[in-house]
Amino acid sequence: MNPILRQSLLATLVAQALAVSATATAQSAASSNTALFTLGEVTVTGNRPATGSVSEDQVASVVTSEEIKEFNRDNIADALNLLSGITLSHGQKNERRVSIRGFETNKVGLFIDGIPVYIPFDGAVDLNRFTTADLAAIQVAKGFTSVAYGPNTMAGAINLVTRKPTKQLEGNVLLGFGVGNERQTQVNVGSNQGMWYIQGGASYLESDGFRLSSDFVPKPGAALYEDGGRRNNSYRKDSKISLKLGLTPNASDEYALSYIKQEGEKGQPPSTSGTGQTWRWPYWNKESVYLTTRTALGGSETLKFKLYHDTFDNAIDMYKNATFTAINGTGSSIYNDKTVGGSVELESTRIKDNILRLFAFYKKDVHDKNDYSYIPPRYDRMEDTLVSYALENNYQIRSDLLLSLGASHHRLKPNTIYKSDNLGLSLPSAKSANDFQAGLFYDWSASARLYATTSQKTRLPSLQDRYNGAFGRYIENPNLQPEKSTNYEIGYQGTPWQNAKAEAAIFHSTVDDKIQDWFPDPSKNCSAPTSSDPTGNVCQRRNVGEVRYSGLELGLRGQVSAQLELGGNYTYTDPKIISNPNSRSGSKVYDVPKRKLTVHARYRPSENLDFVAFVENNSKRWVSDTVELGAYTTLNLKVAYRPLKDLSLEAGVNNAGDKNYELSNGFPQPGRMWFVNGSYSF
Repeated sequence: MNPILRQSLLATLVAQALAVSATATAQSAASSNTALFTLGEVTVTGNRPATGSVSEDQVASVVTSEEIKEFNRDNIADALNLLSGITLSHGQKNERRVSIRGFETNKVGLFIDGIPVYIPFDGAVDLNRFTTADLAAIQVAKGFTSVAYGPNTMAGAINLVTRKPTKQLEGNVLLGFGVGNERQTQVNVGSNQGMWYIQGGASYLESDGFRLSSDFVPKPGAALYEDGGRRNNSYRKDSKISLKLGLTPNASDEYALSYIKQEGEKGQPPSTSGTGQTWRWPYWNKESVYLTTRTALGGSETLKFKLYHDTFDNAIDMYKNATFTAINGTGSSIYNDKTVGGSVELESTRIKDNILRLFAFYKKDVHDKNDYSYIPPRYDRMEDTLVSYALENNYQIRSDLLLSLGASHHRLKPNTIYKSDNLGLSLPSAKSANDFQAGLFYDWSASARLYATTSQKTRLPSLQDRYNGAFGRYIENPNLQPEKSTNYEIGYQGTPWQNAKAEAAIFHSTVDDKIQDWFPDPSKNCSAPTSSDPTGNVCQRRNVGEVRYSGLELGLRGQVSAQLELGGNYTYTDPKIISNPNSRSGSKVYDVPKRKLTVHARYRPSENLDFVAFVENNSKRWVSDTVELGAYTTLNLKVAYRPLKDLSLEAGVNNAGDKNYELSNGFPQPGRMWFVNGSYSF
């Protein structure tokens, strides 16, 4: 039997088992008591939901503020893991990463209110550094992604939608404590005065480190790197403030100025094998200022502007030993990245049953590096300019049938390249790419939608792809070409019976010209020349890969009774490398389990008491050409008590079974971790 079909049958049985008694009231995950900033929402089909809810253009595409709170997801990586098609992984810089349907993090765009915030150098971010305290919702687009996001959304887009107040005074306060001397606080306050509104938020989270499972056994000879108990060098500190000031002079126009500042500090737990980096980040800071506007031009056209300035500053202290007493070189490796840009959108509804949108994007990325971990120090300066044009047209063929078409053109122009350790680099020529997409959405009934989509998406090579020498282990390749993906999907969204919600999708993607590591000798790791090995095994990033991603997603939630809610989702992903000359990975795609299953239950015996359980199972995953990590299942439990309508007290435990598991070889995840929180809303 075909693997996709076999998994479809298995997942259908799982979904049916969850649905047996779902006959009472259910609340859609697309709604939330927290109002969202509608200027920051991005839709594909043009069908905007009622105020206070977020559109779902594809299967399982929204995490609401209610779900974030219910399952205690304090950072966006953990919040995204509630969705089907999302897989968590652990990066080499102790960053939390996610893949969408098997695609790596740097193939997915990250946005705040539709504005790109991914790091200019490598196109990725540490998702653990982004807290969820001030969010109304998280939108996730997979494959078929609105051209309104702009370039570099080959695998999809993650859009963090912030809050907007609806009352004269509203807000919430949270205090929390947990294992590892963890303490956190969150405050959000907003006011809407009709003609204007203001929204502010602040959050702080600090931990001395997480504890390992009691089943963890130190490896012989590596106890200095990790001996169990509290994980070595796993401390963290993250703070964030946000402020939004908006004007709404009439029912159609809106102008909002937003400011976000994040400050972070973290350690990097060393590999339990006794190898790898021993690093610390004395600071990991990000600051954003952006303006978003919407102006009606008569009764048929609307003009929107987005302008933004984004900075990203961090420093890495690289140590020679696990006791953190001897630093490399004379100081830190310091990164100062900056992005300035904007976009303009013109929307027209002049043609009956038709919405036409035209877009233009401009983005300038600057990367500065002062690396004092070398003697003598090294200095980098890199600049790119990215310009993009796009159009999107949604035509309502019939009242129950919508056709969505989109096309875009992107042009990446390198402006500056300077590396003090490689003065021979020349400025490469500009690179361009074209994207196309089409989607057909059929409302089979008032409670069921079927859809079929196809898209061709690209990702232009990042600064890191082209210029990173990685301590002499790589040769730069300024002439890398864009990666290209072709995506197909068919799916269903609806309420198959009263007050239930179900989702299903089958997807298939192929990637050509995938940027992969090319090894002169695939049997050896990448290495710089040394006195004992004068040639080394110096690698290079090249357009040599062809990869296929296929799979399915199922989701279901509903009420078993007035007191009990059940829900869950299932993902099957079958990624394969079709071609990858001189690669060490053969036909394996790393960091992607074939199967992921989540099930949650909420039992409410009375109006002021909730019991919540969340189970997640992941199958095995390859993390290198020779290492396959085992499957794991975790259980999270929580009880929430509301002595007053707006006051909630809760206690819970994550990984209640104290499972010892890894997302990357040598980097075990937290064991049993308890927490207590108190929150008040007004």
